[in-house]
Amino acid sequence: MPPLTRRPRRAARATAAIAIIAALSATTGCAQIFDVFNGVQSTEIVTPTAQPDAKTPPEDLAFDSQFTRDGSVSLSSDVAEDLEVRLDFWAADPKRTMEWTPQGEKTFGFAVNVYDHRVDEKAVLTDKRRVYISQISITSQTSQTSNQSSSPFQFSADPRTLVPTDTLRSDRGLLLNSFQGGLLVPETTIHQLPDDTYGITLQFAITVSVEGNANDDTSFQQQMVYQVLPIAIYPASADDAAE
Repeated sequence: MPPLTRRPRRAARATAAIAIIAALSATTGCAQIFDVFNGVQSTEIVTPTAQPDAKTPPEDLAFDSQFTRDGSVSLSSDVAEDLEVRLDFWAADPKRTMEWTPQGEKTFGFAVNVYDHRVDEKAVLTDKRRVYISQISITSQTSQTSNQSSSPFQFSADPRTLVPTDTLRSDRGLLLNSFQGGLLVPETTIHQLPDDTYGITLQFAITVSVEGNANDDTSFQQQMVYQVLPIAIYPASADDAAE
């Protein structure tokens, strides 16, 4: 099945989504998710044999990133008619994305939710088409002025292992459209990058099972959701480089 069409959303809607997520964090065990996620992610950096000097990329290498401009981004995939899986992604520390440098820690949060636009958001679950998430994988690739590349951030997990055991789930995965909210990872970190990095691209692959008709267990079909997120990286200041 070909990758689903990506449809970036406006930053204002991403901000609203983040506010809702924050309100739900007390019931979804944020500390537990943070500990598990950061305990299993790979932070190995593949570096070139000789580390090139950092320098500002030429103008034709400018890294286009809505996330960098807005500090948050909302990426959407249609998994059925009027049924949307949304990935919200935001800067946590530093919140100013122009302070994301190769040497510094770059901490972000993200969430995966689903919206059935055929019914009211407050409709009962039996009126909504359910969507379960059973796997999420993140890979990465740097853009460097030396034309080399590395994969500094990798992660793959069953979302059911990242949330409290009382969260709604089944053999199809973690239920996204429940009163407990979807999948929330409040903070995780991209560590040091090669000095000449001017951009990093995160690639999300999400496995979901989608209900064709509301309250119909026989109508589920599994599919993959793909999203690509470019992030600009800026040269460190002289003071930062000296530390």
